Amino acid sequence: MNNLDSDLLELLQARGFVHQCTDLDGLREHLADSPVTAYLGFDATADSLHVGHLQGLMLMRWLQKAGHRPILLIGGATTRIGDPSFRDESRPMLDEAQIQRNIAGITGCFARYLDLGEGAGLVVDNAGWLDGIGYLQFLNQVGRHFSVNRLLTFDAVRQRLDREHSLSFQEFGYTLLQAHDFTELDRRHGCTLQLGGADQWANIINGVELSRRQGGARLFGLTMPLLTTSDGRKMGKSANGAVWLNGDRLSAFDFWQFWRNCDDRDVGRFLALFSELPLDEVRRLGALQGAELNQAKVILANAATTLAHGEAAARVAEAAARGVFEQNSAADGLTRLMVTGAELARGISLADVLLAAGLQPSRSAVRRLAAGGGIRLDDAGVKDADAHLPTEGSTWRLSLGKKRHFEIRRVD
Repeated sequence: MNNLDSDLLELLQARGFVHQCTDLDGLREHLADSPVTAYLGFDATADSLHVGHLQGLMLMRWLQKAGHRPILLIGGATTRIGDPSFRDESRPMLDEAQIQRNIAGITGCFARYLDLGEGAGLVVDNAGWLDGIGYLQFLNQVGRHFSVNRLLTFDAVRQRLDREHSLSFQEFGYTLLQAHDFTELDRRHGCTLQLGGADQWANIINGVELSRRQGGARLFGLTMPLLTTSDGRKMGKSANGAVWLNGDRLSAFDFWQFWRNCDDRDVGRFLALFSELPLDEVRRLGALQGAELNQAKVILANAATTLAHGEAAARVAEAAARGVFEQNSAADGLTRLMVTGAELARGISLADVLLAAGLQPSRSAVRRLAAGGGIRLDDAGVKDADAHLPTEGSTWRLSLGKKRHFEIRRVD
């Protein structure tokens, strides 16, 4: 086993990964005794993961670097139900074709963070066992070990009922399915540790308890803090929507910019979680002030982007950002907004381009942004966003505010 630290759990706690554990001392001994197999679950609700999932992937990465084995569980079956934990309403139901497209999209994220394949980490789909289990068999194997009285005491369920929001029987049973996943992964792969966000605590406890009641192996659960940015947003979201990990959903440049533009108060915390820099260096960078702190943000952006998109993409994104900040003509790596020669000839406006790209919610929002000096085209202020783009030229650099930059490119 690689000796990353005299106490792996101490390292993970120091970096901010640990919130609750079913038995911290027991898990410490378990990790020290021999390689452990741990799993982290993802329902296939979208075709890409986002940065809110990165905390779990990075925790798995540290475990694998220490010699442990990761399992990434895709909820091909449980996605059809949706985890009701701390939600006020049911998730939209997805059809099987969309679930399979989503599984293909998110599976591609995993290999960028973990070593997968023969003798390494695994990606498994719980449809492999849940699709084949009968209702009466499930009730006998799992349901009889849980009382409704106890399930009603869990915060995620009680909160939904206290607010008088509907909770279907289907959703109510989700926690039993997740508990069964844990014990099934133990039986199939010797998996004894489940990871999850703090909102998964009750679901994880149920899996640990189910194994005990069935006379199975001793299982452990570890949750991570639910992350929010210092300005109160849920991690994974930005002012413009989800910060996706897949390049076809969000460009490497925009991903880089998300980290470069993070709140000053988040730099040290994010470096500890989302980079592999030594903690002494993390603390030094997080303590910087003023212009020096901006360089720490560049280091964070490069580290996070290298993992998600590769070192070359991180270098291109940094170079493109410097080109924007230094007001030169380099636009390589910027998100491109395409317009055709025919559109330019007909008279397409900047407002039309922004609305078509989903960068602004309405034409009136574009006008307000322009009136406030928030739109620049080739570094010149735009006051009338309804004016037609020039018909001459083939590329224009567009800036929305100080931190969002794009390239408009003519295609024929």
